[in-house]
Amino acid sequence: MAARIIAVVAATVVAVCVTQPVSRAAPTLDYEFFKTRVQPIFLQKREGHTRCYVCHAESNNGFRLERLDTGAGTWNEAQSRSNFEMASKLVNAGDPDTSRLLMQPLAPEGGGNIFHSGGRQFASKDDPGWKTLADWVNGKKP
Repeated sequence: MAARIIAVVAATVVAVCVTQPVSRAAPTLDYEFFKTRVQPIFLQKREGHTRCYVCHAESNNGFRLERLDTGAGTWNEAQSRSNFEMASKLVNAGDPDTSRLLMQPLAPEGGGNIFHSGGRQFASKDDPGWKTLADWVNGKKP
């Protein structure tokens, strides 16, 4: 009887292992990549659009960037860390297509969210800025 139970359990384990996909660990979001490659996108002026920073500096919406110090062209270390923490909450590491940070500013015609009221910063996923955000979400290092 014990041998039969062991055989059934072993067969069940094998069946589960064979039929279940292997799950991969989500990549780690890299702070340096964010600071050097992603943050500049938030300050970039795009023709026909306002910079992300204008609407998201100390805003009360789901994505809030730190306000730049007077005369500063970029964020200091503490502000960058805060921006990293905020942006990290809006992504699903390893899955740009389900990450709010990428889907909100993407035009609906390109697969983005129709409800973003701040304009379409990216016409498609081929936009270099969108690709940079996707690289970060996919764990790319500087």
